[in-house]
Amino acid sequence: MKGMTGAHSSSANPQHGLTDRLARWAKGLSGKGDDPHAEEAHRPRAGAASNREINRRRQLYTDIGDFLFAHDLDLTPINFSVALDYLTGANIGVEKAIRAVMMERGRITNGWMESLAADQRADEVTPESLASMLDKVEENLDQFTGLMHESRNSAKDYGAALQEQAKDLAGGGDSEPVLARLVGLTRSMVEKTRQVETQLRENQKQTQALKSSLESARRAAEHDHLTGLPNRRAFETVLRDELALAQAEQESLSVAFCDIDHFKVINDTHGHDTGDRVLKFIAGLLAKVSDDRCHVARHGGEEFVMLFRGKTAAETCEAVDGVREDLASRSLVNRTNGERMDRVSFSAGVANVLAYEDPRAALKAADRALYLAKEHGRNRVYLAAETD
Repeated sequence: MKGMTGAHSSSANPQHGLTDRLARWAKGLSGKGDDPHAEEAHRPRAGAASNREINRRRQLYTDIGDFLFAHDLDLTPINFSVALDYLTGANIGVEKAIRAVMMERGRITNGWMESLAADQRADEVTPESLASMLDKVEENLDQFTGLMHESRNSAKDYGAALQEQAKDLAGGGDSEPVLARLVGLTRSMVEKTRQVETQLRENQKQTQALKSSLESARRAAEHDHLTGLPNRRAFETVLRDELALAQAEQESLSVAFCDIDHFKVINDTHGHDTGDRVLKFIAGLLAKVSDDRCHVARHGGEEFVMLFRGKTAAETCEAVDGVREDLASRSLVNRTNGERMDRVSFSAGVANVLAYEDPRAALKAADRALYLAKEHGRNRVYLAAETD
């Protein structure tokens, strides 16, 4: 093991879509929206505008191609979309993230692009779809409250009416009209009770369904669909909780970044389906060591992150190195054609979380150690120097 240092950029986390929506509303309310007449007055001839638009698009496609080629990125819809957002400035979060990683690492990988795109999708889920479901839950609760009030009021009215009829019976005279009214009141009350019970049952079903939807949305927002592991969003929550526990119990806390070596070569040689199976296989190996004091997550792309409470950084290196040796010793086969694959391995960087001013600094140190492990030959685990 060696003490190493390096750098890592924090990924963008924009409130996707909400800002534009609020801006449009603000323009409409203030009367400062775009003036269609002014736009028409300055609009050039249709033919010239059309030619300029064609040339603009051609140049944009060329710029996107140059960007992907310069970073040796695959021509995938995800990479194209992220490159488009970056080059057009359509998403400031994407632009900042790419500029930061280019300054610190000098290169962009397919895995990092996938991770950035996943962050964008995750952020799109939370503000609108979950808010809509929560609104529906509140609406159902309001309906439930209204039904209960209606039921109580009906019961009070029924009781008052019964008392009036009971007085008539006690006063003597012809009891048949009174009894007929009592029967009518009782039938009416029974019918209302049945209606309220039916509405309450329906309301309960809808609320339960919404609860299930909210839970499913929460799980989807916090888990990686391919490997089944928690994702970066979930890991950040776990890191905060485990840090608090480690500090309270005066325990060690260490973090490790693991990145599959030459993963692009695996995809290019054997196909993305095989690449996905390799990701799931390695996720399974890492997950075997997880428990209440060890947490494993897919951090994005071909990168995984592990958090160990109660283990020193040196002990964490040993644990991670054991998984690395296990993987490197295996002879994996391409299930599609039966061909034996070249050795599959991963590199890792480890840092003592409590040795840094905050968890983000520890993550950066572990990430730097990982990239130095890559530069020094791969298939190894490096320990970040605590004096970083």
